[in-house]
Amino acid sequence: MSSIDKSKEVISSIELINEKLNFKGEVENNQPVLIDYIPPFGDGNGYTSLELFLLSLSSCLGTSVLTLIRRSGKSITSLKVDSKGYRKTEHPTSFKTIELKLYIKSSNVESADVDKAIKISEDMICPVWDMIKVNVEVNVSYEIDNN
Repeated sequence: MSSIDKSKEVISSIELINEKLNFKGEVENNQPVLIDYIPPFGDGNGYTSLELFLLSLSSCLGTSVLTLIRRSGKSITSLKVDSKGYRKTEHPTSFKTIELKLYIKSSNVESADVDKAIKISEDMICPVWDMIKVNVEVNVSYEIDNN
């Protein structure tokens, strides 16, 4: 009997919960999220799909940068990632450019540490970034607070 490697499989489900476009989405045993669309098609009672995508890319980059820097023996006491997506004007109105800005608080992290972690994240670690980098321009900047 073979067992499935859960790190290689993601199972999700969405279910319509009103007469418009409001869905409840769940991934295995995690808390559900509400997904909706802007009025008049939806009621605006949840995240849009592109908002969830920005959160996904931000968390992917944030977790990979944090892990890589911590593995190098440095400490980060605070990390915030702001993201902004710029959509195409023609349909499908997917993102053409995404800007990510990391705010790092650390007493011993230097620019070279962050540059290296971002490069490794893009090239080898962050699967969300990997899926879009041939179609979407992704720009990453950061600030380090060493106080």
